[in-house]
Amino acid sequence: MSGTTDLVYTPLEDIPQIHTTLQKNFRAGKLRSIEARKAQILQLAYLIQDNYDRFKESFAADLGRPPLETAFLELDSTISDCKIAYERVEKWARTEKASFNINFAAFRPVIRKEPKGVVLSISPFNYPVWLALGPMIGAIAAGNCFVLKPSELSPATSGLIAELVPKYLDPDVVRVILGAVPETTKLLELPWDHILYTGSGRVAKVVCAAAAKTLSPVSLELGGKSPVVVDPNCDIKTAARRIMWGKCVNTGQTCVAPDYILVQEEAQDTIIQELKEAHDEFYPSGPATSPDFGRIVNKSHFNRIKGLLDNTSGTIAFGGQTDESKLFIAPTVVHSVKGDDSLMSEELFGPILPIIPVKDLDRAIEFINERDHPLTLYVFSQDANFKNKVFDNTRSGSAIANDTLVHCATDGLPFGGIGASGAGYHTRKYTFDLFTHMRSSLDSPSWIDKILGSRFPPYSAKKESWLKTVLGVKLPPRVRPAPASNGETKDHA
Repeated sequence: MSGTTDLVYTPLEDIPQIHTTLQKNFRAGKLRSIEARKAQILQLAYLIQDNYDRFKESFAADLGRPPLETAFLELDSTISDCKIAYERVEKWARTEKASFNINFAAFRPVIRKEPKGVVLSISPFNYPVWLALGPMIGAIAAGNCFVLKPSELSPATSGLIAELVPKYLDPDVVRVILGAVPETTKLLELPWDHILYTGSGRVAKVVCAAAAKTLSPVSLELGGKSPVVVDPNCDIKTAARRIMWGKCVNTGQTCVAPDYILVQEEAQDTIIQELKEAHDEFYPSGPATSPDFGRIVNKSHFNRIKGLLDNTSGTIAFGGQTDESKLFIAPTVVHSVKGDDSLMSEELFGPILPIIPVKDLDRAIEFINERDHPLTLYVFSQDANFKNKVFDNTRSGSAIANDTLVHCATDGLPFGGIGASGAGYHTRKYTFDLFTHMRSSLDSPSWIDKILGSRFPPYSAKKESWLKTVLGVKLPPRVRPAPASNGETKDHA
């Protein structure tokens, strides 16, 4: 949305030198101690807290984001993530004993939690603080040096982060690279100890292809079309309110926003009515003039979303208004949409909500499974059997019942996709794990050769027999397959 904020891009020739400097600083052990990590994490929390209003202003410039959404969705949650990491990093980083096994107890096996090295995060425009600074928290907690490449599509916020990071954090361990495609391309030419990319599947293929040349490991958070399955017997008023909020917050530009609704044919009119009531409650004077509804990030994304809406064969139940000059697209519900509709051709990433009527729950499950695995699958139902049937017969990054979006901020839950919606997990402890090398270690005593000395040549049948006695595995009885229905016995492996 911002058209007045100009970013000063990082010179291309500086990027390899920044990478080399951080490698040197990592080897020097800049963040080896837990206290050094905690100091940087606390500074990151104060970076946000001290500049709270400036961030609200940058979000308004980039996304037309209402201040409450900025505070609730990003600023407060990122400060909270800092505090969680600050309080728990010592426990997270503690060397862990391996599971007890009598055969290997003498080796004292342990898992050392070690930083991977110098890591890169490429973050998107839609949550330009939480998805930029969240990975930074976990990477620092794990002891890594960190490079952030924030999105050029949110220039006010990315520029503010680039201004503040060297003021609050040690530039020997954290650097921000500003730029677009050329700068990102230069970054991806370098070897990294881990790369986290958040964005589209199209760009993810480019990132992975580049990373393969240096064997840099990659984690992906990609989004996709997250379905909502509505039980006709659920609390539809509450469901509609939460679905409408999940779709409208940040103007639908959320990777886990409800993308479309699947509901049985006879309940379609009811859900439309309740969605309309929720819409009117949220925006009593209409979303076009409401201070509580944001804008699309730029004209390119505006035209993409509008094009999908213009080409739909469904029927607009309410909404549909657009204004390119203001990058405004009204919250729009489209009913009687079919699977091959334009609105089902890609992730919407905007305030458009198609409703697909289905015959029954089995058809809804079938419809989901015919498509890429979504980042999130939502179910609204008070019936445990209904929820379990959906969750047990589908695959998705997360499986959420009776709410939208809040799982991303829920302490203790991993955030990540499966298949086309992503690979790897992050947020809080899982971000620490993402950027941590689980280094196996043991210490073998000399006397163990009195027991395992038979492993050394020259080999003999006697030595083999002894090793089987010491380490051999006895399997439980074989499970025989049940007889086939025609009376024949099935083959077994």
